[in-house]
Amino acid sequence: MAVYLSTAVRSILLDIEGTTTPISFVHEVLFSYARNNLKHYLEENIDALELHDDLTHLRNEHAVDRQQGLEPPPFVEGPRAVQIESVNIYATWLIDRDRKSTSLKSLQGKIWRQGYLDGSLKAEIFGDVPAALDRWQRAGLRICIFSSGSVLAQKLLFAHTVAGDLTGYLEGYFDTTTGPKTEGESYRHIALALQLRPHEVLFISDVVKELDAAKAAGMQTLLCVRPGNQTQEMAASYQSIQSFSNIENPER
Repeated sequence: MAVYLSTAVRSILLDIEGTTTPISFVHEVLFSYARNNLKHYLEENIDALELHDDLTHLRNEHAVDRQQGLEPPPFVEGPRAVQIESVNIYATWLIDRDRKSTSLKSLQGKIWRQGYLDGSLKAEIFGDVPAALDRWQRAGLRICIFSSGSVLAQKLLFAHTVAGDLTGYLEGYFDTTTGPKTEGESYRHIALALQLRPHEVLFISDVVKELDAAKAAGMQTLLCVRPGNQTQEMAASYQSIQSFSNIENPER
């Protein structure tokens, strides 16, 4: 069933996991790659300046976890080998819990960068995505991404897809440094960054709680229903699509 874009829409804001990219690729390929290569990456880069902020924020997050009684594994300061093992164990603990941790996502992005650059990783995307990005760009729409993955991870994914480099279609990238995806304020910040009114942005995601937040901020929304996505409670509250090809551009 066709969904017609409102003539008010000036920008399309896309989620990644379950929207442009199969959930299985994120969980079974990307997360597994980060887990399997985490310790080796730390051994090679623990002293690198670009890791300083990530490690500092991980320590702070660990302290909060302890205060909240979550019983994280110890974060031990000590010789280089001890520090590497400690970071490896705690980061793995976060991965197991699918924690939307900005510091973890930043670290994962750096690990994935190596995989994309050496050809170990190639991003899967749904087949309708490239044509839709091209169609929307030609219609003058600004296409942006909002994902819990770091901006670095987002850029790497779209630069190394099975359909080629798609970054030329994308104007902006937003991650959890903007704010949580389930809070309306995050979407207001994005609209402000784009210098648009919220209703001029269409947010497409597979998660109803994210759509709730975007709607509360005044954005237009669509629920993306893809193979492998989890069934969403209150999904009937939103107009849904199964493919970007279901979206028809308005005549301007």
